[in-house]
Amino acid sequence: MGRNLASLAAGLLFGFGLALSGMTHPQKVLGFLDVAGPWDASLLFVLGGAVGVTLVSFRFILRLGKPMLAERFIITKETHIDRPRILGAILFGIGWGISGYCPGPAIALLASPNWELLAFLPAAILGAVAEKYFELRSQKKQAMQARAAQPQQPAAQENKPESESPSEGSCG
Repeated sequence: MGRNLASLAAGLLFGFGLALSGMTHPQKVLGFLDVAGPWDASLLFVLGGAVGVTLVSFRFILRLGKPMLAERFIITKETHIDRPRILGAILFGIGWGISGYCPGPAIALLASPNWELLAFLPAAILGAVAEKYFELRSQKKQAMQARAAQPQQPAAQENKPESESPSEGSCG
């Protein structure tokens, strides 16, 4: 329950910050992205503020040993940049540039929806579903390739447990 309330509070604070800074208005975002036209640098200050707070606070937060409402920190060690990540970033950027909406501000605008938002949200949901579909399809393909690469074991050993330790067996 505490984690859900903390998530709700963080989401409300995030949405309030987006609304206060004007980042829920697509024209503001598009003004930042249009460097050839009348450029609006205000988004740069919002992003800079967020990065600054993160740089300062992360050093202290990670020294806590564990989060207040979870068993451990989940920090990825992934550093590989592959084609799906690049394509996803490109699609995200194109969608953001065309619509002026990012998922965070779009969700914040559910409180006062307009026709643009009602067109954006189904497209964003469709994109998220498509991403999950392709991820699962890729995982299934990798698993099939891994099984095909393994040498075939004799039939007598297929049902044999990997460990015969009494603590790990079904009779242990």
